[in-house]
Amino acid sequence: MKLKKPVLFLFTIGVVMSCATNPFTGKKTMAFVSNDQLFPSAFAQYNQVLSENKVITGTSDSEMITRVGQRIATAAERWLNANGYQGYLDDYEWEYKLIESDQVNAWCMPGGKIAFYTGILPIAQNETGVAAIMGHEVAHALANHGQQRMSAAYIQQGLAVAGNVAFANDQQALNIFNQSYGVGSNVLGILPFSRSHEAEADKIGSYIMAIAGYNPDEAAELWKRMKANSGGEAPPEFFSTHPSNESRIQNLQALAPKAKEEAKKFGVTSFRAVN
Repeated sequence: MKLKKPVLFLFTIGVVMSCATNPFTGKKTMAFVSNDQLFPSAFAQYNQVLSENKVITGTSDSEMITRVGQRIATAAERWLNANGYQGYLDDYEWEYKLIESDQVNAWCMPGGKIAFYTGILPIAQNETGVAAIMGHEVAHALANHGQQRMSAAYIQQGLAVAGNVAFANDQQALNIFNQSYGVGSNVLGILPFSRSHEAEADKIGSYIMAIAGYNPDEAAELWKRMKANSGGEAPPEFFSTHPSNESRIQNLQALAPKAKEEAKKFGVTSFRAVN
């Protein structure tokens, strides 16, 4: 039991020292894994995904994905440069691929590796819808959400080990701790953490899609289509890693005017036609 305080002290020091600054919020975030470690791993995983799937090239849809991706990347760099984060994207290796799959999915890996699945295109419906999805997924990478989730997982594992050490001499207490810790740490910790990431990505995504010349009003319309596609089947928000569809739609509607004001700072006062 004498080890508990030194272990907790060292763990706390590790958390405090392993932090990075989120350029979009100014907040300190956990960074137990550096981008120097994370990016090469992400790039390798991306290449593996491409090798195991059919990548669509030479079509109007694949060209749209690249076009939108480049505009979103440029908008992100403009915002970062204007806000004192020159060079933030120096280690990014942007890539935009369309993958043939029925999955309703798209993602951006740390370091700028983007994949869109053909199954999400009917819901995107148009280039502005693609920009809303792209902005959101790129925002996760820009805000280092992957890095933070990995760091949170390390903390979750570390606390589990610390709990087992603390209760090592009390089997009943140890059993109770292990039975309750998994559920408690997820519902009270990891799930809200993930929901906050989604809300943050919605905000950042709305801003950069607007700076890229796409109407941020369409982000809420996209999520109305997402809601219709899901048939309304979703777990209660309290037990979900994502905000409820209604919460997200309302949030995006409230964000749109703010995103337009942000875009004006970059000389964007009108948006590409939705077609």
